Amino acid sequence: MRKLVTAGLMAAAMMLGPVPLAFPAHAGAALPGAAGRIIVKFHDGGAAAGALRRQGLEDGPAIGSTGARLISVRAGTEQQLIDALSRDPAVDYAEPDQPVGSTTSDEFFPRQYALQNTGQAFTNNNPDYPISIAAGTPDADVDAVEAWNTTTGNGIKVAVLDSGVASDNPDIAPKVVARANFSSSATKAGDPVAEDYYGHGTHVAGSVAATVNNTIGVAGVCPGCSILAGKVLNDSGVGSSSSLASGIDWAVSNGAKVINMSLGVRASRTLETAVNNAWNKGVVLVAAAGNGGNQTKIYPGAYDNVIAVGATDNNDDKASFSTYGSSWVDIAAPGVNVFSTFPNHPFVLATQNHRALGYDVGNGSSMSSAIVAAAAALAWSSHAGATNTVIRADVESSGEVKKGTETYWAHGRVNAANAVK
Repeated sequence: MRKLVTAGLMAAAMMLGPVPLAFPAHAGAALPGAAGRIIVKFHDGGAAAGALRRQGLEDGPAIGSTGARLISVRAGTEQQLIDALSRDPAVDYAEPDQPVGSTTSDEFFPRQYALQNTGQAFTNNNPDYPISIAAGTPDADVDAVEAWNTTTGNGIKVAVLDSGVASDNPDIAPKVVARANFSSSATKAGDPVAEDYYGHGTHVAGSVAATVNNTIGVAGVCPGCSILAGKVLNDSGVGSSSSLASGIDWAVSNGAKVINMSLGVRASRTLETAVNNAWNKGVVLVAAAGNGGNQTKIYPGAYDNVIAVGATDNNDDKASFSTYGSSWVDIAAPGVNVFSTFPNHPFVLATQNHRALGYDVGNGSSMSSAIVAAAAALAWSSHAGATNTVIRADVESSGEVKKGTETYWAHGRVNAANAVK
């Protein structure tokens, strides 16, 4: 019997629909001060200890030759202490320790808490497709902007084995450098190979590599990466273990350094062989852990040579739907209310015909897997000569563990800035 590979475990929970584009362009997300740190410069270095002691603080290291010092404080008291120290006659100035990062002109970047979480909330007030996202926890993100200070990808190839990538979305289509169709859906006349009529693959690919600073849409975690679009799911989001295995082999032969598989299937010896062959040829493989809300293993995520990814929300909590279990789920990434690219053409989704407007919000470990795959690609681009074993270790050791989530995944929530260091 043919085993079906379906996006259903992941894509069925995406709740996709058009996101209106009638929002003002954004010139760059605000950068909040780093939690737990402030910068203080004293008129007289000898007076530093007394001024700090009056606020219950200890001295910190010098910041280069600036004369200022980096002072550790309790998170949440930064502004209060800045104000108090600014009134002290021994203090020249006190200010936040501002994160340095790229600004982006991408219109919907302020909604991308996964890349930069300032605690933002969002409501679109569209009666046809209402979205209301509650405020999250600042810095419950993958520090993508900080990672871009080191690298944006340098053309690293990421294979997205999914439902294809739409050719009509200008935010992601130019990143596609090769296409192949292994699904049961025939290429339609006039369309490129691996065209996406389901939407899932385009959404995943955008989270990986959507163009940054082009004034439209969103930014990918690895905006300098390129995409190999392997269509292994048909226009209804269904495929087979053989189509996925063929897609893996194609990706390897076309120079993929990372393969993302935001899908799930029961165990298959053929699929496991394809996974192991790719790993043995130096590729990092990433897959969704699933949306079952339980600890049931799905594949290829549960294979030893694949990074299995669970889903978090904008507070770094486990997504209610995410599959979990630290014995096999390796790491997590944001998978709730993730904004990304979507096809502009008419397509079929959940038996309803409608026209997407190029961007959409998705929910699922599919979205999380794409973010981790992009972090792995960033790590590849910053570590010349590394092996896939090293890159996988870089990604997994980057994780930030929130208290109470230790049993959900082995390494916490991925941090791209840590992975590239």
